[in-house]
This record gives sequence, C-alpha cells and structure tokens, in this order.
Amino acid sequence: MDDNYLCYVEGAVAMKKVAISINTSWNVFNFRLGLCKELQKLGYEIIVIAPKDEYTQKLINIGFTHFDITIHNKGTNPIQDAILTYKYFLLYRKIQPDIALHFTIKPDIYASLAAGILQIPIITNITGLGSLFVHDRFSTKIAKLLYKIALNLPKKVFFQNMEDKEAFIYHKLVSRERTGLLPGSGIDPELFKPQRKTAYTDSTFIFLMIARLVKDKGIMEYIEAAQILHVKYPHVEFQVLGALYEENPTAVSTEELQSWIDNGIINYLGHSDHVSDLIKECDCIVLPSYREGMSRILLEAASMEKPIVTTKVPGCMEIVDDTKNGFLCHVADAKDLTAKMEKMLNLNYDTIKAMGRYSREKIMADFDEHIIIEKYLAVIQEVLPDAQ
Repeated sequence: MDDNYLCYVEGAVAMKKVAISINTSWNVFNFRLGLCKELQKLGYEIIVIAPKDEYTQKLINIGFTHFDITIHNKGTNPIQDAILTYKYFLLYRKIQPDIALHFTIKPDIYASLAAGILQIPIITNITGLGSLFVHDRFSTKIAKLLYKIALNLPKKVFFQNMEDKEAFIYHKLVSRERTGLLPGSGIDPELFKPQRKTAYTDSTFIFLMIARLVKDKGIMEYIEAAQILHVKYPHVEFQVLGALYEENPTAVSTEELQSWIDNGIINYLGHSDHVSDLIKECDCIVLPSYREGMSRILLEAASMEKPIVTTKVPGCMEIVDDTKNGFLCHVADAKDLTAKMEKMLNLNYDTIKAMGRYSREKIMADFDEHIIIEKYLAVIQEVLPDAQ
C-alpha cells in the first residue's frame, strides 16, 4: 500500500465517499474526469483506486484521494487475481466508501467481489468486451464465469452499446433488471472542438488510424488497404498512431511494424498524449475494429468534425450514420475497407466538410458527457437517497 493508505484517517471528512476503481490513473484522467469533477462539485469525496502512473499526481492536484493498487491487465493468473481481490477487500474495509464505481474488466470483477462481501453499493460499467466474445478460448469461459458471479452484486450494470448488453443477458451473466445503457464514456464537445489544419496542402489526403497495434483493431486490413490505395493514389498518406501491445495474443510484432515503415506503407506516429493535435491534421479517421465498447477515438474524431470509415460492429456503427458522416464496412474485410476508403477519397471537399459537421452534431445530440453524468447521478441518488 502507498503512503495515502497509511495516512488515511477514517471519519476525518463527513462528506459521502465515492470510490472510483479503474485499471489506470490515465484512464480516470482522460475518460472519467468530467464525472469525478461533477461529483466533487456536488460535495462528494472522490477516492481513486488505480495503479500509480504519470497521471496520478494530476488527480491528486485536483483534490482527489489516490490509493495505489497493482493490476495485471494482461491475462488471467488465479493467484494474482486472488491477491488483487484481497487487496481490494482491505482497501474497502479501511476506506468504507458509501458507493463504489467500477470500470474495466478486472475492477468490474475483483473490486466488485470485495465490495460485495462488505455490502458496499456498487455501480459497474462494462466498457468493452475486449476479445471475450471475439475469440473462444479457455480464458473466455473463466471470464464469463467470473462475470456471472460478480455482476450479481452491483445495483446497476451499465453497458456502452446495446449488443454488449444483450450478449451478457443472453449468456446469463447479468439479469436484465440490473442493466442500463450509456453512450460510451461521453465527450466534452468544448474540449474536442473542430480545429483548422496547420499543415494543410491540397495535394495530400491523410487517413489516420488510432488504436493499439493488435489485430482485433483491424490493423492488418488497414495495412492491406493502404498497400492497394497507395499504388493508385501516391499523394495519399496513411498514418498509424498507437502503441505496440506485444503481450496481447493478436499483437503486431516489432518486426512487422518496422517492415511497414521501411516499405513506405504507413507513417507511424508512435503514441501520444495529445491525440487531438494529430486528429486535427488528418482528413479522415479509420478504425476497422472487430468490436468496441464505444470507441473513444471515433467519438473524439467526430466531435472534431472528422468523417469516419469504420466497421459495422458494436461500438463503432453507433457513431457513424452510413453515408451521412462516414462509411461502414464489413468486419475483417480488407477489400470492402479499401472500397470505402477509396469512396471517401473521391468525395469533393464540400461533401467531406458536410460529413464532418454532421459528425459533430451527432456527438452533441447523442454522446455529450453530461448524458453519462446525469445517468450516474440519478442511480447514485437511488442508491444513496440521503446523498448530498
């Protein structure tokens, strides 16, 4: 435990305590900050339980309490996961939060098990399935069993798209009456505003794919499309932004990535904490993912008035109205992806700009983060009727 744990004084603050457990402090700062700030403004004490990283101090500076916890995000190790559950139990017993909000798979399961034993009210958010329903492995069966146990404990289980929700209900992992639906993590349209390109030239069209470099994100289909289109349209640039994730079973290898760079197929941008600066400079965002919870990158790009080419799968297709603000292609189909990217290339400037405007209007109407915040506040009020 870190110094915060040792120095924490029970009962020192009379306000209601909300514990936020998630797999990285980075995730809290980038995806849940609006919710946390709103709860803080309403008088709640915000306690973040997440691994310590470069964003931890930023959360502390805002006025949140942070407790470090080690979460092994890659794979399932029964001993590690049992230790994680016990650590959550010790923390929750010490902190005694009035309510616990859980996000991402391991907190959703193991923090919920710990909080359930202590009879702490829980709200869980299934932020995405990862490869849970994409691949059928032994680990998939274990994950489903754990979900079935853990999701019997929360007062509410939020999903980010209807297909994920129905899949969990169909597999009897959660009862329908516990479930709710949210439009992803939400977007602050004021933070992700349209911006004028600073490096604009009429002769270069830029496609940008932003994702972890794993095959489930559709990176191989994007590379194949780039190879085909580059021959016909040499003025087009194909960019990739995202970190290698070699622990993942479908990860791209360092050698594969280097060969794409060396052969001039892509311009690899590495990874960045300033994604909006790179979205600003592209003409179209591409994400051929096999499945998402609700793609944050597509939400950010749409809010910045970018047209989109993505797959017709849960977590992507909700953000794109086909032909209105982008094109939907078949999953794991490089030929169809190529056709849709070429179709985008051949649109005139005014049509592309109109698609971008439609993207932002859709975000403001359906995905504004205040929608998510209001739903959380309503459930918290139900669970804690005497809350401030």
